[in-house]
Amino acid sequence: MAAAGSFYPDDSKALKGDIERYLRKAKNVPVSNLKALVVPHAGYVYSGIVAAAGYNLIRQLPKKHYKVILIGPSHYSAFYGISASKADYWETPLGKIRVTKSEFEEVEFSHLQEHCLEVQLPFLQITLKDFEILPLLLGEADPEETAEELNGLIDKDTIVIASSDLSHYHEYSKAVAIDSIMNDAVPKGDILKAKRSEACGIIPILTLMHMAKLNKWHAKFIDYKNSGDVTGDKKGVVGYGCYAFYGKEVSY
Repeated sequence: MAAAGSFYPDDSKALKGDIERYLRKAKNVPVSNLKALVVPHAGYVYSGIVAAAGYNLIRQLPKKHYKVILIGPSHYSAFYGISASKADYWETPLGKIRVTKSEFEEVEFSHLQEHCLEVQLPFLQITLKDFEILPLLLGEADPEETAEELNGLIDKDTIVIASSDLSHYHEYSKAVAIDSIMNDAVPKGDILKAKRSEACGIIPILTLMHMAKLNKWHAKFIDYKNSGDVTGDKKGVVGYGCYAFYGKEVSY
């Protein structure tokens, strides 16, 4: 639990209360046949309301067992390709979650301090309940090749979550302008335009966009805010976007 007590509360009651409050206050945008999300990974006090808009969609999924593939950028370890977690389970103050085994190797220590995947788990525990996870950190990797590798792992009971914040430490209006690139590019499936953004998880987002292309998923803008909207300090803000991917049922 590297992020508990810093990015989110380490007390189970407080954590559940915070998440439920964000879910109540967040947008409820109708999306059917959800396949994947892009959600932020900052401290809940900053990005929780935007993340909750995505997890309100998770909450609407049919009640059954899911496999959640989590992909996010490595903030602390430099490597090429994919680093899987070889742990048997991950844990938050809300309990343990079983980890799906995969053929991907684990880059030593890459998951030890990393927060970008962990912060998604309490939201999943509240909104999805019955699931297992495949936590994957992406280092320097080709998004198109990575999408092809991951695509063989999905079935009708799989949800993919890409974890990413947007631009960092620009003045408010400049940040909004920069982040509008991604807000426009993702729904249009414009991979070239998305590359011009300043998302810290650009490789996970591009990977998901390539997966959407392979599976003929559509994408929809869900919500955008930045830290200035929360704190009122607009001198150097961090952007947070949420996008949903959906499609017709396909044969796997």
